[in-house]
Amino acid sequence: MTGIEAERTHAGYFSIDKKSGRMVDSKLGDKKERTSDDADAYDLIMKDKERLLDRREPVRFIFSHSALREGWDNPNVFQICTLKQSGSDVRKRQEVGRGLRLAVNQGGERMDETLLSREEVHNINVLTVIANESYDSFAKGLQSEIAEAVGDRPCKVEAKLFNDKFGEAAALAVYESLIENGYVKRGELTEKYYEDKKNGTLEVPEEAEGRAADVIAVLDSVYDPNANKPENARKNTVEVTLDKSKLNSKAFQELWSRINHKSYYVVGFDEDELVEKAVKELNARLRVSKIYFKVETGEQAKNIDSKEQLESGEAFVRKDMVREEAAPFMTMRASSSVHYDLVGKIVAETGLTRKAVTKILVGLEKVIFDQFGDNPEEYIIHAANIINEQKATAIIEHITYDKLTSAFGTEIFTEPDLKKGSLGVNAMEAKRHLYDYVIYDSTNERDFASELESHSGEVEVYVKLPRGFYISTPVGKYNPDWAIAFYEGKVKHIYFVAETKGDMSSMELRKIEAAKAHCAREHFRAISSDSVVYDVVDSYDRLWELVSN
Repeated sequence: MTGIEAERTHAGYFSIDKKSGRMVDSKLGDKKERTSDDADAYDLIMKDKERLLDRREPVRFIFSHSALREGWDNPNVFQICTLKQSGSDVRKRQEVGRGLRLAVNQGGERMDETLLSREEVHNINVLTVIANESYDSFAKGLQSEIAEAVGDRPCKVEAKLFNDKFGEAAALAVYESLIENGYVKRGELTEKYYEDKKNGTLEVPEEAEGRAADVIAVLDSVYDPNANKPENARKNTVEVTLDKSKLNSKAFQELWSRINHKSYYVVGFDEDELVEKAVKELNARLRVSKIYFKVETGEQAKNIDSKEQLESGEAFVRKDMVREEAAPFMTMRASSSVHYDLVGKIVAETGLTRKAVTKILVGLEKVIFDQFGDNPEEYIIHAANIINEQKATAIIEHITYDKLTSAFGTEIFTEPDLKKGSLGVNAMEAKRHLYDYVIYDSTNERDFASELESHSGEVEVYVKLPRGFYISTPVGKYNPDWAIAFYEGKVKHIYFVAETKGDMSSMELRKIEAAKAHCAREHFRAISSDSVVYDVVDSYDRLWELVSN
């Protein structure tokens, strides 16, 4: 490494042009433009694996947003530094999997126990992951799966493996035959076994005559990785299908015609009063944490002695943790390339004018305003939330809605949305729903949908409304949860639009959520002449109270 110039030891970040399949430098304004260096980096990383493995090749570090996930194969990956945070275990498996291959030498030979001692194998084949998030729970979960899959499997071919299928006496004869025919050596299967198995010429003793398939099944259940595949986590995946008969039913069409109209709102409030209230709340409540860097290190134990060690997660141990306070943004900004338009960001988050936002910021106490330097991102988020809460309070007092002639069409029920789910995780079968499955976002929604299904004598049809159906409000678009049609004659209010919440106390609802709920009430009152009831409920029992009275 000391003999390689720094600028030659890494290949540049790249992206892929889907049409040409070629690398595109994402930094260039004109994506059609490519430099020779860019193309060389792409060819080296994605095509010339042998050259990348050659010691004479100076590149030791690569930057890529796709190589770890698109079938890229390089056995000599020893460090992976994740620059993008991911909550997906599937992506983590893909990334880590690239570094778990046994390394090769300059001759292309695997660095395993055929060339090295066991200790040397473990010293050379070490993967280090530098992550911007904790891999602790991921590593423990992975070890538990390994323990479940292989912890109880025998490591050697022994006579007792055949006891269940052949009986003890015949099992011994089968085992001795495997050794005599050169299929087993020192408890391990030989190349001759795999060759005869492939050719269908496997020899078995008289005790197993005509049962070669049973012998193979026993051996494959232990050693063939394809015979004991891990459980497919996607096997419970369901794809939601629209029930067109329900969509075209009289009950749903009557419901839809009452709720599909759009509206516009008018809201007026005293800007100076809002500024005053926002300044007061920000001075009282705006608190921003300082930024710290926390660095945790851990490594897999060199010796894994038991299945219990894997199951408990003790095979991967945390070694050290260091916490350091970051320098304030104000002291870094002279040399930093990150710039913040504080006023512009808050304007974008709140919808207020720059003049109003500037008044608010000018009115803050110095100690409150100076927190911006400690953590700009958090400061902007918290400040905007507090301002929006005050804005929401003003909206509830002053907003009015009027009906528009335009309306949502039924195509929103066929547009791409959340159309897939996993049974038992975020999906359940449904009979009264507009789709054959309900995709839910919480256990509360799941329980509510279950109640709608179980009250089939009262509920005629219902739908969890797609994201394409929304109500415009001054604090953002609002997408109600449910639209429900009851059987006529069963209830006073046949058509109902519901929002489900785990906590029903309106005083405990966040002010912004309460404002959206208030806007929804005004919207449905304006478009339906009270033929549709909207409310926030926490259970079917509460819903029944509202539609019955």
